[in-house]
Amino acid sequence: MRIDYNKHKLEDQDVNPNPIFQFEKWFQEAKDAHVHEPYAMTLATANAEGHPSARVVLMRRFDETGFVFFTNYLSRKGVDILENPNAALLFFWQDLERQVRIEGTLEKVTREESEMYFQSRPHESKIGAWTSEQGRVIADRKVLDERFKEFSLKYPEEHVPCPPHWGGYILKPTCIEFWQGRPSRLHDRILFTLENGTWKMERLAP
Repeated sequence: MRIDYNKHKLEDQDVNPNPIFQFEKWFQEAKDAHVHEPYAMTLATANAEGHPSARVVLMRRFDETGFVFFTNYLSRKGVDILENPNAALLFFWQDLERQVRIEGTLEKVTREESEMYFQSRPHESKIGAWTSEQGRVIADRKVLDERFKEFSLKYPEEHVPCPPHWGGYILKPTCIEFWQGRPSRLHDRILFTLENGTWKMERLAP
């Protein structure tokens, strides 16, 4: 099935010369349009041998330093990042016919930020972080249910300590591309590349 994109356009004069501010504008428009899961982004990583893997995670904050998400450090993504910090993010806001591609390097956020964010999560989510050995093979669903009960009994109150194997990463961007769907597959593509601390803006052919 083919769809002709014609809801919006991206003219050069309308693009903020700072890609973080341009992202902020598009992100707000995605929220205003009630896009389903506007925070969702595909995170692509690769291990030391270059074998890629991708999954959807949720962005929890962004600013001019980068884009932050939280996860289990012992997961496959965590192992990939330890071996190879180069990674890519992809936001796809289908209702607005828009994509944002971001490439850069990943590093852990401070332990203080990880613990602060962890304490803002619902109680069950905190227990879940202790319950799941993310990515490990388990015998059946009962293993999770039993571990969840175990940690619920261990931490019955609202305050649950942040697991040492859980925390945040920040992707520090080196390039950001804004993609706006247009008719006849002649899409708008604006690429920002960081060169010597300054963002260079170029238009790409679709």
